[in-house]
Amino acid sequence: MVAVGVAGIWAGGDVYQVLEAVICGLMEWELVRMLAPDAQALALQLGGVAALAVLLATYLPTLYAMPLLAAAVMVGVGQVKRDMPVYVGFTALVLLAGWGMAHVRDDLGFGWMVWLVLVVVVTDVAGYFAGRIIGGPKFWPAVSPKKTWAGTTAGWLAAAVVGVVFGIGSGVMGTLVLASVLLSFASQLGDIAESAIKRRVGVKDSSTLIPGHGGLLDRFDGMLGAALALLLLEVGFGFPWSVL
Repeated sequence: MVAVGVAGIWAGGDVYQVLEAVICGLMEWELVRMLAPDAQALALQLGGVAALAVLLATYLPTLYAMPLLAAAVMVGVGQVKRDMPVYVGFTALVLLAGWGMAHVRDDLGFGWMVWLVLVVVVTDVAGYFAGRIIGGPKFWPAVSPKKTWAGTTAGWLAAAVVGVVFGIGSGVMGTLVLASVLLSFASQLGDIAESAIKRRVGVKDSSTLIPGHGGLLDRFDGMLGAALALLLLEVGFGFPWSVL
């Protein structure tokens, strides 16, 4: 899975766009299966709609891409009977983040895509090991009982280091470090949001697509949160501020 992802990011263009769309479609399929486990056909249909919407949106100007993604979200309204706000909110997150990651790779460039991925990866890895080794008070026990403040803080520090490395020579190191920490926190919120859904519907993993590791939502929940935060930084604060 890692090899396929690295190859897709390196290739960019149509290869990456198709890979991104397929991943988003599968995550939507997992979401619908969790919320409506007896509606297998509906899960396939909405997964296909999500994949197609993300793929088409990546080739359209933003003015047309946003209504297309919104329409794809609305297709499932009234069909997914359980937890409609959860369905709408998380489907919107999947589609916007998918479109956003495609935009980062092809419009901002390979360097920014690598930065985004590394921020999410080091946040997860540092958080896991710090949480296991240090332990201590829980970050949000009602939603994600395994996350600790030690792990959360370690994730922020690791992301800050990524910001320092990528900010060397850019003239905006401090700002990039801050952005890295913000994206780190957003990735943690994405993880927590997916954990909340699983606890609500009573499942351990989003699916069994990845043997021994759960589903794609389990692996990309942090990336969804970080990608959405990056979009907000771009719209609200004119990101990026340097060239990688």
